[in-house]
Amino acid sequence: MEHPAHQSDPANRARLRWRARRGLLENDIILTRFLDAHETELTDEEVDAFTRLLDLSDNALMDLVLARKEPEGEIDLPHVHALLARLRRA
Repeated sequence: MEHPAHQSDPANRARLRWRARRGLLENDIILTRFLDAHETELTDEEVDAFTRLLDLSDNALMDLVLARKEPEGEIDLPHVHALLARLRRA
């Protein structure tokens, strides 16, 4: 199944990769490695989840990636939980 909104748009893909660059080196490494391995297969729903995570502060994101916390509030969504599970395994 094609997902043209993200996969066929080089600008969207470049923007996502640029936003994955973080001030906290650990986040930067984890997110960049994940994109290196999985970017071409991400669905629009996974891109949405990734974008929601990128909207967080570095410390909040690190707490989620390291499973010190779980998503709450606006990001307590099934597709965010699913993407976090993939990030944690990466």
